[in-house]
Amino acid sequence: MTSAAAPSTARPAPAPLRLPSLTGLRWIAALLVFGFHAGTMRIIAEPDYKAVVDKLFGLGLSGVQFFFILSGFVLVWSARVGDSRRTFWRRRIAKIYPNHLVLFGATLLVAWWFADPVLPAAALENVLLLQAWDPRPGWFYSLNTVSWSLSCEFFFYLCLPLALPLLRRARPKLLVVLIVALPLLILALWPAQHLVPEVSRWWFTQIFPPVRSLEFWLGAVAAELMRRGLWRGPGLTWASVIFVGTWAVATQWIPAELWTTLLAVTYLLVITAAADADVRDRRSPWRSRPLVWLGEVSFAFYLVHVLVMTSVLRFTGDWGTGFEGWRGPVVVLGFLLVTLLLAGLLHRYVETPMMRRLAPRRPARAASVPGQRTAGSRAAGNDAPETGVGTRTEAGGPDQTDNRSTYADTR
Repeated sequence: MTSAAAPSTARPAPAPLRLPSLTGLRWIAALLVFGFHAGTMRIIAEPDYKAVVDKLFGLGLSGVQFFFILSGFVLVWSARVGDSRRTFWRRRIAKIYPNHLVLFGATLLVAWWFADPVLPAAALENVLLLQAWDPRPGWFYSLNTVSWSLSCEFFFYLCLPLALPLLRRARPKLLVVLIVALPLLILALWPAQHLVPEVSRWWFTQIFPPVRSLEFWLGAVAAELMRRGLWRGPGLTWASVIFVGTWAVATQWIPAELWTTLLAVTYLLVITAAADADVRDRRSPWRSRPLVWLGEVSFAFYLVHVLVMTSVLRFTGDWGTGFEGWRGPVVVLGFLLVTLLLAGLLHRYVETPMMRRLAPRRPARAASVPGQRTAGSRAAGNDAPETGVGTRTEAGGPDQTDNRSTYADTR
């Protein structure tokens, strides 16, 4: 996947920080998680219809893995020279906390409506995004269950400014070792889980932030390799073929202990190929206007979707029973549209204005080289390279301040 960059006396063109194709890919990750939960909630009772959903989204929980890898890649790729740790942390908090607090409040209202008991200690862990560190069954999934992943991301954010200087100074050989070793460490979790009590194995492999950070650092190391012009991977077409083929055969012929590692590598190939297409200004279906918008609201969509589905099903009395015939797929489609509507409102009236109000202002955009065309210039509007909890540009417009990124065209 990697090799040394060919020496060149010419100064490489500044790499654009904005990768709209990765914004579009965020929607795919969110949709995978939505499909998985729609299947596990047994909304569709018709066996034939449910079999289709299970086949399409049986591995959909790995969409969170997709988010983590994407987050590591984007945050390292778009890191600004001169940004302080405090600035970085403030920007991350401004991105995730407003939506998190709104959903925390909404979950408490739903719990009050259904007279569900709420443990004050669990609520405190949840609001402070500490729940992923608690191995007790039910605690790490307390209140808005999907917010456990924000607890992990919060840990990643705390670590990144401390690790980034080391990553920037790392020798190419060390980066190559890391990009090979991290998937192997993910694979090693399968036997390693037997070192912890059986009751905590799911938490250890699926929730525990240091363990889940392996996926984040996989994306981070790949971004640093690409930033230096050292990444070698398939183009977007072949990466997409590999992704579809892996998804189709994984549950049929590949042992379960290999799924996580195999999907991590597959997701990484798609992410880097999509980023490469933006950098080189090549055709990419992931930066179309509809997909970019869907990607922009995907963070809110992810936070809202489980609460919407469980609340409606409990209110109507259909929880756990499912809908017969064609009504099942129609209900799932209805949930998709309602969740998307609520996510759009949350993004428009909470996430975006609070980012503008709370996040620190970015420096003025650096002047570009006359006549130079930046990759991704065809992307519409403020298509920021966001992940599920990624950075969004403020009112000042697209950020191109770090013109020392050196993604050389050395293929």
